[in-house]
Amino acid sequence: MSTKKWTGREDGSGPEHRRWHHAVNEFSSGAGVSLIGFASDAGVRRNGGRPGARGGPDAIRQALASFALQPEFVVSDAGDVVVEGDELEAGQENLGELVAKQLSDGNLPLVLGGGHETAYGSYLGLARSGLLDGRRLGILNLDAHFDLRTADRASSGTPFRQIAAREAERGAEFSYAVAGISEPGNTAALFETAAGLNARHLLDVDCQERRPVLDFVRAFAADVDALYLSIDLDVLPAAQAPGVSAPATLGVPAAVVLEVCRLVASDPKLALADITELNPVYDVDHRTARIAARLAHTLVTSRPVPEGH
Repeated sequence: MSTKKWTGREDGSGPEHRRWHHAVNEFSSGAGVSLIGFASDAGVRRNGGRPGARGGPDAIRQALASFALQPEFVVSDAGDVVVEGDELEAGQENLGELVAKQLSDGNLPLVLGGGHETAYGSYLGLARSGLLDGRRLGILNLDAHFDLRTADRASSGTPFRQIAAREAERGAEFSYAVAGISEPGNTAALFETAAGLNARHLLDVDCQERRPVLDFVRAFAADVDALYLSIDLDVLPAAQAPGVSAPATLGVPAAVVLEVCRLVASDPKLALADITELNPVYDVDHRTARIAARLAHTLVTSRPVPEGH
């Protein structure tokens, strides 16, 4: 558990007044959700985006701290992996180690980025945990971009191309689906790469209502044994999420993204999740931090509660 003390609103001492900061500061037993911060914008800088995402984890924690949380939900904070300067690859390796440890302890890791380079580190932990042995992994990305770029160096635009290569190394099929793709935000080459990898996608214009998105997610989840959910906050409309590395030109409404989180978190196949690209430098009225916190809260509270709680 992190030594960082959480603070927030106090209305009373009983369980009926419980908030996130109380829950995280408790030494609760039993498997739950473990927060892990990945303080990095090295990948964003390499990808030509606007830096600042390294401040994302703490901004999400601050927004979460005073959210009400029912007594049955167990949450903890495993602390941060901090990427110093351009040391991205080392940071991703360290993140992988921390994710793998939380998985081995029976927790669901919820990684708070950081740029979307977070995703490769998240995946490394899942791959090292042994949970994928003999199982087909499905990666669901809520994002305006495919993040399947080919480059000499890892960046926030390459994580899922890197994961595809690692999946091939372990002899597994790369099962990848993206909801929220912006047609003007992805070149023809990226669409071709996605097609070549048999990636499924749903355009942002087709994600304005809940039903088609939920149908897309259900169909994808039915074909896999384990799920990894990655959320790039630039999938949201710029008015709802101004504080990101690359604001959306259209975006998927927050209510739709929340419904996806509810659906995926209620599925016992969910093994890992991350929320990325919060850039507090450009956040207006903490809007992006607050919606990121609401997504995190939804992932926690939509999980099946273990018997006895």
